[in-house]
Amino acid sequence: MAIEVREDDWIRGNRQAQTTLLEYGDYQCPSCATYNPLVKQIGEEFPDGLKIIYRHFPIPGHQNAIPSAKASEASGRQGKFWEMHDILYDRQKDWESDENAKEKFIEYARELGLDETKFLSDYDSEEVENKINSDSSEATAIGVNSTPTFLLNGVRIRPRSYEEFKSLIEAQVKGYTIE
Repeated sequence: MAIEVREDDWIRGNRQAQTTLLEYGDYQCPSCATYNPLVKQIGEEFPDGLKIIYRHFPIPGHQNAIPSAKASEASGRQGKFWEMHDILYDRQKDWESDENAKEKFIEYARELGLDETKFLSDYDSEEVENKINSDSSEATAIGVNSTPTFLLNGVRIRPRSYEEFKSLIEAQVKGYTIE
């Protein structure tokens, strides 16, 4: 299954790279937070040969999964998607069970120097909601049922370590295929 890069995708790395790592994630998922530094490091290791795409798959039952996805999308509308993405994972423990997590997200938006009025407007917008729903519906349609789910050039991978991650990506960048 080839990965189609969409216009509204958030991409880290070289947009033109032949190797694509697609992550379906949930900002409230502890495993996703654990993997985030590894994914970031992989991107730094292969700056020219890899594009990393993040799409939302908020898990039902995670009370702040959708609000945190909305915060990243709203930040992206001001060019700070990846900055908010990293803050949300780095500080997950600070907001994951907070009844008013939105206030924390506004605080993070201020730290990033975002226009707060625009952030709030985008946060509550139909456009942001539609993007999250679209990502999630697509994930469900292709059989994603947990996070994080990684697809490397369309093939689902389950790396258990940075070294395993690196070797899978290195093989793809060099033109080998995985099954």
